[in-house]
Amino acid sequence: MLKAAINTDIFKESIDVMAAMVTECRMHISPGGFSTRAVDTANVAMVSLELSAGAFSSFDATESDIGLDINKMKNIVAMMEKDDTLSLDLPEGGHKIEMSFSGYKYSIALLDVNTVRKDPNPPTINLPGKVVISGSVLYNSIKAAALVSDKIAFGIDPEKGIFYMEADGDMDHIYYELPKDDLVSFVPAEARSLFSLDYLKDLGRVMSKSDQVEIHIGMDHPVKFAFSIADGKGNVEYLLAPRIEAD
Repeated sequence: MLKAAINTDIFKESIDVMAAMVTECRMHISPGGFSTRAVDTANVAMVSLELSAGAFSSFDATESDIGLDINKMKNIVAMMEKDDTLSLDLPEGGHKIEMSFSGYKYSIALLDVNTVRKDPNPPTINLPGKVVISGSVLYNSIKAAALVSDKIAFGIDPEKGIFYMEADGDMDHIYYELPKDDLVSFVPAEARSLFSLDYLKDLGRVMSKSDQVEIHIGMDHPVKFAFSIADGKGNVEYLLAPRIEAD
């Protein structure tokens, strides 16, 4: 059972977080809020989202799992006016969720949770390097790298005290570095990994709205991005597997 109301901007942001990576998910509803974890179809990237009950203007729920078609939800949130209120109503054992906003009333069929992939277990990995930068700086570097290549390297040079991003194309090269004094936070460790820009362009677009994004990296390991939404009442993590460079 769920009866809730939420600002349309917050709900739209939550759907955008998921839509950057997956087309469907199992959403876990509890008295404490919403949570989900899902991987993309290629098993290259994982997203975790937690949205606390405090992110809602009103929230009354019991424990339940529902299957969400993220593509369908993305089309619906595109209809929402900015800074409006969305009402959500899911009866006990219901197969449809009622959504009301701006005079519209939608009755949306839910996916059978048994047909949606179960939540993956988060991998146990050691990512010793950490920097915190603004989402807009991160996204701008991703866009710059995409002009010359289809992949980008993130790295930390602990001796120089810098975080850097670089990309190599067939003929072109781009390099961008940030000294530790220009970073919100800097945990030095020898780190460098290569990643696909096909994924990062979509993830970066979402993260560009965040004032602070934590980037956790290691040597040829996945990268973890962590940031908050809904004025700190929601938490997001993206995990992206590296591309291994040929010798």
